[in-house]
Amino acid sequence: MLLSATSANLSPDPWAALRHFTPARLAMGRAGGSLRTVNLLDFRLAHARARDAVHAPFHPEVLHEQLDAAGFAHVDVRSLISDKLDYLLHPERGRILTDESTAFLRARALEWGVRDIVVVISDGLSAVAAEEHAVAVATGLRDELGDTFSFYPVVVVPFGRVKIADAISDALGARMAIILLGERPGLGAKDSLSAYFTYGARNSSVDSDRNCVSNIRPGGMPVPWAVRKLAVLMRESFHRKLSGTGLKDRLTLEDLQRMIPLPQERLHGT
Repeated sequence: MLLSATSANLSPDPWAALRHFTPARLAMGRAGGSLRTVNLLDFRLAHARARDAVHAPFHPEVLHEQLDAAGFAHVDVRSLISDKLDYLLHPERGRILTDESTAFLRARALEWGVRDIVVVISDGLSAVAAEEHAVAVATGLRDELGDTFSFYPVVVVPFGRVKIADAISDALGARMAIILLGERPGLGAKDSLSAYFTYGARNSSVDSDRNCVSNIRPGGMPVPWAVRKLAVLMRESFHRKLSGTGLKDRLTLEDLQRMIPLPQERLHGT
């Protein structure tokens, strides 16, 4: 005898309420000893999209248009990387400027003089993240800090790694460098941006000298919150003349929500 499934004999899903607060894959269930087909296919699709995002081409001209519209001066430089495959296979080359770019920045430094902050934008492992969020973060930082600190023209560098900001800051003599670049895409997001800043960034700087705010995107750390967190940390960094492990982030999400209230749907990307 066949029994039909009805709402009367189905147990309520105890995880349903939690799924409202996170895009994470929670208690997906199973069919026998395996994932259900719909969940397995969704997982494979997310993985394929993440791989595609890593290999997506970077369009500096898109950033140029956005920077022009936002009123930023900007320049382009190059790392030693020639293409995406080289970037993935030889990450160390993405940390180094070409000799031509170093000479170009040193010449511009004589024209610009010593300033406080240089903002660097690179595609990193997600060109989508850089193209969609980097200029918004740069604009927010200028609005938050521009009355107190001076900014260099924005430096755009394709195929850059985090440390290339040190080389750029070294060539310019900047007091602080911040690089905005795409994170490695995950299974839930392909547009996450990271921001790393270093006080007194020079070629000799190491990872422990940096502070980072990551997962900047509508469904993660919203841009207004990321900007406020970065601004607070960068002000303290200038005041204390240090960054990295000696500079602690004390702002909680609750603090940010009180400072800049955002509707819940914006926090979860819905």
